[in-house]
Amino acid sequence: MTSNRIRIKMCGMTRAEDIRQAAVIGADAAGFIFYDQSKRAISVQQGHELMQAMPPFMSAVAVVVNPEPALVDEIVKKLPIQCLQFHGDESPAFCDQFAFPYIKAIPATSAEAILKAAEQYTAARAILLDTPCDSHGGSGKVFDWRTIPPFLDKAVILAGGLHAGNVREAVSVYRPYAVDVCSGIESAPGIKDHHQMKLVVQALGDM
Repeated sequence: MTSNRIRIKMCGMTRAEDIRQAAVIGADAAGFIFYDQSKRAISVQQGHELMQAMPPFMSAVAVVVNPEPALVDEIVKKLPIQCLQFHGDESPAFCDQFAFPYIKAIPATSAEAILKAAEQYTAARAILLDTPCDSHGGSGKVFDWRTIPPFLDKAVILAGGLHAGNVREAVSVYRPYAVDVCSGIESAPGIKDHHQMKLVVQALGDM
């Protein structure tokens, strides 16, 4: 397996057994959603308990949406995460204030919007391109991958309705640093389907 392989983040974790399965099949990161309006929301205390199932060298990502600064401070202080993911309308200044590695989610509305965001969020470790929706992610719908500009001076994480049946096509249209899968590997919100998880990893096995 080469260093330029496509990484995989499995998001919306709510059960320890799903985290362990993700680790066994080779996922690189697990995402935990700290947003009350999400069907996959967990508390900081739940996050602490769930992250005990994380093995070494697997990254934990905390997803927040237009959070109060106090929540971000609590997450960074209490949880063994490697990265924050801002999935709302947070400004660059807001994201930067915590001096912690972060990903910025961007609605993939147009090539121009994506380019502008990549330029604005200079401190972001990556930008995550998702399908535009009012719920700030988790729509289960794809966007037109051809919208993504071919050359971006920023690592790109591809999200939005990805599953075993389309993820290979998606990364053939635009090769990202990583993919983010959530609803496409579930039997119900927050309940992962272990077979579908494995199929996603297999689909990207030689990419």
